Amino acid sequence: MQKLARTLAAAALLAGSAIPALAADGRDYISIVGSSTVYPFTTAVAEQFGKTTKFKTPKIESTGTGGGLKLFCAGVGVDTPDVANASRPIKQSEIETCAKNGVFQIVEIKVGYDGIVLANSKKAGQMQLSRKDLYLALAKDVPSPEGGDRLVANPYKTWKDVNPKLPAEKIEVLGPPPTSGTRDAFVEMVMDHGCAAFPQIKALQATDEKKFKAVCQTLREDGAYIEAGENDNLIVQKLEANPRSVGIFGFSFLDQNADKIQASAIDGELPEFKTIADGKYPVARPLFIYVKKDHVGKIPGMAEFLAEFASDRAWGEQGYLAEKGLIPMPKDEQKAMAAAAKTLSVMVNK
Repeated sequence: MQKLARTLAAAALLAGSAIPALAADGRDYISIVGSSTVYPFTTAVAEQFGKTTKFKTPKIESTGTGGGLKLFCAGVGVDTPDVANASRPIKQSEIETCAKNGVFQIVEIKVGYDGIVLANSKKAGQMQLSRKDLYLALAKDVPSPEGGDRLVANPYKTWKDVNPKLPAEKIEVLGPPPTSGTRDAFVEMVMDHGCAAFPQIKALQATDEKKFKAVCQTLREDGAYIEAGENDNLIVQKLEANPRSVGIFGFSFLDQNADKIQASAIDGELPEFKTIADGKYPVARPLFIYVKKDHVGKIPGMAEFLAEFASDRAWGEQGYLAEKGLIPMPKDEQKAMAAAAKTLSVMVNK
């Protein structure tokens, strides 16, 4: 990545004069796309920004992290977004796509932490799951129940088939599509970890990482895992309608719907504000916004919007984003990220 960073820096210098000018009258509001998980936090900042400044309220679209970064990396100019919400770090391949399209000056700002939760209706019993259970329940291919190293098409129909301690309910999990950062984080933090519980598969990590990821991260396509789109509120509604289903989404949606749904414990830990903040909950992750530096100073209000996002009243321990379910960063991280937002420090490596 250091080599890539040097390449991007050199390209940026060469291409600086070729960056298309942003027409002053082309767009007078900030355009934001990306993660459905980060969406409610950015929306809260945008609303506050619109109420307290002379600038227009930013327009925000929930496209999923992958979809948002694809739009963000499409180029520089008023017809492309200024900011991308992301529930995972930007990938090397996405940085390269940005560079090919003239987007060299990318500012990465971590905004806080979140937990990926598995939840069901309060009308049903609370689940106690391990990451191994989830791998066996959701992977397309799993080790044969008869033993040995052979992988077979997933034969498990109920949670009890996976683990005798679990209920004899049909496996039906509503989760995000491949364009979602939540999906990316889920397969890495849950599926990879559960998969590695099997020595014959774990050994692939060292010898054939591509095959390891294919085995661990490919989800079932027989109806046990249902892609429910980027609208996490819709998943919550479906859980209410079908108490036997389990949903996958960010902690903030659990926090905002605690009267209707309950979280499953993962490896013995429940997703709570404290367990996510201190790292005890095993499926916690950082959240980001990515800023197109070339647009700052040209699209009205961008510097001021970033200042609002990076303020203690927004992302601090007692800030309004914590009320929305965002897990605040430690003070030293907040200070570093606030500095990045102010100085627009461009990414130098990944």
